Amino acid sequence: MLHISRKEHFNAAHKLYNPQWSKEKNAEVFGPCANENWHGHNFDLIVTVKGKPDPETGFVVDLKKLSTLIRQEVIEKLDHKNLNTDVDFMQGKLASCENLIVEIWKILDAKLASITSFGKLHCVRLYETPRNYVEYFGE
Repeated sequence: MLHISRKEHFNAAHKLYNPQWSKEKNAEVFGPCANENWHGHNFDLIVTVKGKPDPETGFVVDLKKLSTLIRQEVIEKLDHKNLNTDVDFMQGKLASCENLIVEIWKILDAKLASITSFGKLHCVRLYETPRNYVEYFGE
């Protein structure tokens, strides 16, 4: 089994804020991430596809097609956007990296078969900072 990965980048703003809580409790739990004027990150997204190579091309997935898919379906919807207010698939959800990565998985998992018959989505990793990231394996 081979694992093929593509890294993409986007910038986005958000705030962590539970509307069921008081402003004080949000500040206590989320600290400066609950700033009412938002805050931003330079995100790195790594998408990993697993499978066996196509005997005709030697590819599990064509990385150019994977890049195009990620950019069209995810990056264009997130880049330079406010995750809380501008992103349709995040409406009604707390804009945490954990919730965001699950939504990204759903989008990519539903579209991956359009570009490969030999690979399936294995992992999506989202770096919020160089030291903080979340991984999702679709479980």
